[in-house]
Amino acid sequence: MYFALEGIDTAGKSTQIALLQEAFPQALITKEPGGTAFGQTIRAMVLGEHKLDSITEMLLFLADRREHYVATITPALAAKRPIFSDRSLVSGIAYALTNTSLSLEKLIELNNLALDGCYPTGIIILTLDEATLKARLGAKTHDGIEARGIDYLLRVQAHLIDTAHALKLPTITIDAALSIEAIHAHISHFISDTMESL
Repeated sequence: MYFALEGIDTAGKSTQIALLQEAFPQALITKEPGGTAFGQTIRAMVLGEHKLDSITEMLLFLADRREHYVATITPALAAKRPIFSDRSLVSGIAYALTNTSLSLEKLIELNNLALDGCYPTGIIILTLDEATLKARLGAKTHDGIEARGIDYLLRVQAHLIDTAHALKLPTITIDAALSIEAIHAHISHFISDTMESL
């Protein structure tokens, strides 16, 4: 059981991951990028003040994804531990679609290479409308990606949805403006329904 929570920044992924950790205390809780020591270094490089070439940025995230898969995801799957990840290849592809001229097909091919075709069991996407996104961004300090703007983040959000469907993964899209409790209920039902259908 391997589920990824997706959504642009301020959508509330961290809050929902924490609730899933309470519900599944034996689960592995991880994230991309930054789920390994190597990934933390990559994350700091990309989110820092120095602007990287867009292909360089994509390849760094892809290297992190490979290391995360080998060092973190594979052992947990072998041990049959539930896995909940804050982001996955879906985010990697969505951001690359927004930042580069690479095609969806090429990005899926590159991620297949990095992951040996190992995808999450299901994808949970928390979505925000423009007004809610503006309000939430106004209440926090922006990192290098958030600082690119509202329109940029909304394009990423659209690519998240398109990517999950292109990968043909079980996917639920949830309005992140709902209450924390309501979102958690939707997520719990989706996990249960997805596991029953396997």
